[in-house]
Amino acid sequence: MELFSDPELLDRYLLEHSSQEDPVLKELARHTYLNEVHPRMLSGHILGSFLTLFSKILSPERILEIGTYTGYSAICLARGLREGGRLITIEINDELRETSLEFFSKAGLKDQIDLINGDALEVIPSLTGSFDLVFMDAHKDDYPAYYDLVIEKVRLGGYILADNVLWGGKVLDNPLPDATTRIIDQFNQMVNDDPRVENLLLPLRDGVMLIKKL
Repeated sequence: MELFSDPELLDRYLLEHSSQEDPVLKELARHTYLNEVHPRMLSGHILGSFLTLFSKILSPERILEIGTYTGYSAICLARGLREGGRLITIEINDELRETSLEFFSKAGLKDQIDLINGDALEVIPSLTGSFDLVFMDAHKDDYPAYYDLVIEKVRLGGYILADNVLWGGKVLDNPLPDATTRIIDQFNQMVNDDPRVENLLLPLRDGVMLIKKL
């Protein structure tokens, strides 16, 4: 018997029993759905609330985000920074920059977030210092490469969160239906086999891989 036969009903119940989305994030979500071509790329309220709570629990000094989009998840993560902390977020599409910066300012976080436009595969090697938390939510085919680049930059006891690791449930198909699904499946297995970390795959939204560096 399927536990949740109506995903929309489940989503509504989750929203009704979680803290309300604040006005800035609500405005940003509305702006994204009205103006962007792929609004479903937005993290959204449930995942965003998880990111905020996780960040507040961790109280990180430095966060790296790979994939800014319109800035929703960056705002959520930055709200958990300790005093004086900073978040670096990388976005390849510079046409989204104005929107992100506008809402960083509205959220009162413009001085805590550094937005870098460019290819993360080129930007990450240039970053110095270590990170307490990394959030991966960019080009899925590059997840293994992102992981290889950031794992040495995460401090011992630090965390990586990787979004969309269930890929709409396609990772359960047999055979796996396309190249991106195969890469995500390979990434999940790569993390699971890495002795440097412990990990838990959470069925949150489209799947979040929670990784702790040992």
